Amino acid sequence: MLPLALLALAAPAVAKDKTPPPAAVAPLVASVDGLPIGAIPKQDLPPKGCAAYLWTRGPSQALIAMAIADPATIRLTIDGKVQDFALATQNGAGGYGFSHTAEYKGGDVTATLDLTIATDSNLAGGARIGDATLRIDRPGRDTLVVPAGGLIGCA
Repeated sequence: MLPLALLALAAPAVAKDKTPPPAAVAPLVASVDGLPIGAIPKQDLPPKGCAAYLWTRGPSQALIAMAIADPATIRLTIDGKVQDFALATQNGAGGYGFSHTAEYKGGDVTATLDLTIATDSNLAGGARIGDATLRIDRPGRDTLVVPAGGLIGCA
């Protein structure tokens, strides 16, 4: 009788083990095309305003940045860590809540984003970023300049 009782007690534990594991999250790419920046994970549109999504023009065409118009921030992966940086200065009209040139800062990182925004009749609620450069400056390290392109999407 004792083995049957142990089996009955173990049954709920066995049933719990049969639940599927949570979906795996793709690991972040710590370095894109050998550069000291990484890819950012898939990003949703902000609840209001617009966001600029930027992909490298290199072989991997990785999503490397998302800039949000309001609040004005940029999301990057530096040293394997996804980080948000606040807008420090901006210059020139770009459209959709973005400037032609925007400088974002946080800690010892300065990220400068230059955008050329083009409206596209095939895009509803957004625009095309035909040419962009992302420059990252950190004291004591080389300056990094990455050519990019992308899209602007608006909520």
